[in-house]
Amino acid sequence: MGRRRPLPLCCPDPVVALPQGYSLRAFAEIDSTNEEARRLGDAGVPGPIWITAERQTAGRGRRGREWVSPSGNFMGTLFLRPQVGPRKAAELSFVAALAVHDAVDALLPPPLRPGLKLKWPNDLLHDGRKLAGILLESSGIAGSELAWLAIGIGINLARYPDNVEYPATSLAALGLADVTPERALEFLAAAFDRRLRQWNEVQGFAAIREAWLARAAGLGGPVTVRLVDETFEGVFVGLAPDGALDVRLPSGEIRKIAAGDVFFRTASH
Repeated sequence: MGRRRPLPLCCPDPVVALPQGYSLRAFAEIDSTNEEARRLGDAGVPGPIWITAERQTAGRGRRGREWVSPSGNFMGTLFLRPQVGPRKAAELSFVAALAVHDAVDALLPPPLRPGLKLKWPNDLLHDGRKLAGILLESSGIAGSELAWLAIGIGINLARYPDNVEYPATSLAALGLADVTPERALEFLAAAFDRRLRQWNEVQGFAAIREAWLARAAGLGGPVTVRLVDETFEGVFVGLAPDGALDVRLPSGEIRKIAAGDVFFRTASH
């Protein structure tokens, strides 16, 4: 476990304005914000709580990959007790993606907004380069209600990693060098609350799915899908009602992918 030093919420930055009902735990340094969510869940702490850190010593992405966590970027987790099973909770990956898109879209000047796209299953791209990533982790056994859910989000505000498999970018590289993690959290928390209400109280996953597809990168184009035990090519044709990726194979068959890595194919790749 890494050192945990709570940051005073009142200084040096102003108090972060969060939607009603949410609280904030901010740290100067932590192993990872998702790990802190796990500790809160195991301790029986109620949510919803935003957990943020200036630095992470053990940040991670999907499939245990390292998530580079330089100071100046947004690193945070929304800790929830959603009272749903794992299948329903998986829909919150798309809720989170839309919230991140909404928040960054609001931060960008209008000429840069068309470049924002969502990449299945959980990345935000700008002009094809990764700007943000999402990692969901939870407790519970398949078929039972989750005790808690951690939705980890990393947004490249000030810096982005080099020499990575998927090219990346940052808001600073796009000309927005003044977006602080605190400001990003305010936009993100407000957007997340709106999208959660849409999912939970108003229109359900069908509306979330439709909104996600309207912002999808690569829809209708060729993709390479990498699974644990195979790699294949096809055309990204849509999302199944449960959020699985629909890929049309050369044979014409539609294959549904519940988990995997997707790469857009171009003439050079």
